[in-house]
Amino acid sequence: MLLYMSTQEATLPPLHSVSVAGVVVREDGRLLAIRRADNGTWELPGGVLELTETPEAGVAREVLEETGIHVEVDQLTGVYKNTTRGIVALVFRCKPSGGIERTSSESTAVEWLTPDEVSERMAEVFAIRLLDALDGNGPHVRSHDGRRLIPAG
Repeated sequence: MLLYMSTQEATLPPLHSVSVAGVVVREDGRLLAIRRADNGTWELPGGVLELTETPEAGVAREVLEETGIHVEVDQLTGVYKNTTRGIVALVFRCKPSGGIERTSSESTAVEWLTPDEVSERMAEVFAIRLLDALDGNGPHVRSHDGRRLIPAG
């Protein structure tokens, strides 16, 4: 069966961006989080993956830029898609390997939170990324619309 596709549809790339984020877990089980400067929400440190870098290098760069913490990237724990904004986030569990906590132009606070504090401070669509990284059953694949998780299927 031959399906018709217009020339315009065939040449336009999908409008997605790829971001990376780090779930940095300290030996005492606390998790690194930032309060974003642009909207005041608590989230994982992370950002847009640059064209020429690997996901692991991007995670290490973003965590350092936003928090002052150097990390060793451990493993991919989840892939999360924001269906409203077209962002695919790759989330990696990491170990701190040095540095001192500091804020940046992108963060107004940097704190080590307990899993309970993560659930209290973060919106569910962001908290689930940290909690997924702790359960050892990943990598998880989830979608959300910016406010709520979308059930699989």
